[in-house]
Amino acid sequence: MKKIVLFFFLSIFAFSHSLKILQKVNLDRVAFEGFNFSELSDLAYDSKHHILYMVSDKGVLFRFRATFDEKVHLKPLDAFWIKNKKGKKLIFWKRDSEGLTFDKRGRLFVSFEGKPRVWQISKKGKKKKALKLWFSKRFKQRSRNKGLEALAFHPKYGLITAYEYAPKGYKKCNQIIFSLQKKKLWHAKLEPFKNCAITALEVMDNGNFLILERAYSGIIGNFAISLIEFNPKTNQKKLLYQIQSANGDDVQNYEGLCRVGKGRYLMISDDNDSFFASSVLVYFAIE
Repeated sequence: MKKIVLFFFLSIFAFSHSLKILQKVNLDRVAFEGFNFSELSDLAYDSKHHILYMVSDKGVLFRFRATFDEKVHLKPLDAFWIKNKKGKKLIFWKRDSEGLTFDKRGRLFVSFEGKPRVWQISKKGKKKKALKLWFSKRFKQRSRNKGLEALAFHPKYGLITAYEYAPKGYKKCNQIIFSLQKKKLWHAKLEPFKNCAITALEVMDNGNFLILERAYSGIIGNFAISLIEFNPKTNQKKLLYQIQSANGDDVQNYEGLCRVGKGRYLMISDDNDSFFASSVLVYFAIE
């Protein structure tokens, strides 16, 4: 009985978090010479050198000088095409870069849709090596455009990733998160919306996963964004934040996450290179 009561209180303590939006920054007027700054899909922060990396799903790596207090302070630096080992720009049907993260050694990794791939790349976007995906034959992506959407680094489990939608043979709401190095997986039940998908992953200060979910059911349907705390030890989840167009919320197509400090995170939206959407950077705290 004591063990049951203790587990109950530990479970409550593990999820005693609240989320607070600190700032929203519209990046529509940001420009990089020679590059189209749009269709942003993920973020990674080099806290040692104070450089924020953004990747677009057109295969471009953008870099900003970035510091954070109660607000975001950004200065555009430069941009690079993601290139193969020969230093050549990827052909357009292989450029669909979606996930971005650093590991504990400061190495930069990117994941792709299309053919599922995870590469280690230089800080100027050149491929160093491709990682083996132990799960790709057993768990196949639903279609070419439903590949490795999310990528993050966990101090215990190494690189973690997920397809946008659950693999073939699984209900869309029954998602799977994979550890590349540990050959481990977690089943995560998504929010009860039509076409709910994982668009980004990050790791919280307590080791739990932070999952960014997006649900889109057409122009006249509901558009919902959710931030979920997921405990990989117990498979428990908690909804931290949610906005829905059905409730009149201003919902952007959020696709990227990164941690920038203790309890501090960023979320970025993909404007789809459209006049009707925006590239919005959201700075938030989980306390």
